[in-house]
Amino acid sequence: MKYKQCLAACAILLLSFSTSSALAAADASGPSKVQLQVGKTWKLPAKPLDMVYSLDGKKVFILTKQNQVLVYKADGALLGKIDVEKGVSAIDIAPRGEKLFLINQNNNSFTDLSVDFAVNIDISGSPYVGQENAPVTIAIFTDFECAFCGKAVPLLEQVLENNPETVKIVFKNMPLNFHKFAVPAAHAALAAEKQGKFLEFHDELFAISPKLSPEDINGIAIKLGLDIAKFTKDMNSPAIKQQLAKDIKDAEDAGVTGTPTIFVNGIKVKKRSLSAIQNLIDGEIAQKAK
Repeated sequence: MKYKQCLAACAILLLSFSTSSALAAADASGPSKVQLQVGKTWKLPAKPLDMVYSLDGKKVFILTKQNQVLVYKADGALLGKIDVEKGVSAIDIAPRGEKLFLINQNNNSFTDLSVDFAVNIDISGSPYVGQENAPVTIAIFTDFECAFCGKAVPLLEQVLENNPETVKIVFKNMPLNFHKFAVPAAHAALAAEKQGKFLEFHDELFAISPKLSPEDINGIAIKLGLDIAKFTKDMNSPAIKQQLAKDIKDAEDAGVTGTPTIFVNGIKVKKRSLSAIQNLIDGEIAQKAK
């Protein structure tokens, strides 16, 4: 009996498959039902040869016949131009566009280029140390429960000590969702700024990070001699919450995906070392001197 049931089941499956295949073939031969909608179009200054999108959808790289790669934002705003050798006929990129790969048919070569884009970071109203009008601005996005952020503090202190007249360090917040007290700590540090104690509060938080609690935050406020009533009111004010929301939005716009992330005049620091940051600073100063 079971054998017959098995045969019947197999027959049903075969019939189902045949029917599905026939329907698919019928659909394929029927009229097209594809709907098209133009998302964006922009004119190019030269004949395009190849193009590629970054996987995050934020950048478009277009190789032109004029031996250039034009880099656009997804909305068509031009980010920059990269000159390439004659004969480059195909391009590709790393996932976020941080590397550009070139194929040259003239000399049968492959080239791997690192690509850096300077981003505009709004630092208005953000706490800072250093000369207000310094030619080089270092912006750092941090999370007060991030252990690596705490390790970046002495590094930037050394950078400022080595460049007292040319560098300003601006502090931006990017509390990560999985850190329970990162948002209250950011609110607290910004509230302390209202009483001129941001840097001291910042340093105290990182001295005990990543294990933070409401009691720790209040204890730091008392230790620093803050007006507790004003501190508590400011910490919970809409203005402070809006300032933190702005920092988070600025981080998103700058492509920040983790903490700490450091920028030197809008150029992302890839290697967090004293020499690497100093090289970027020296390059920016040399560029401004031209």
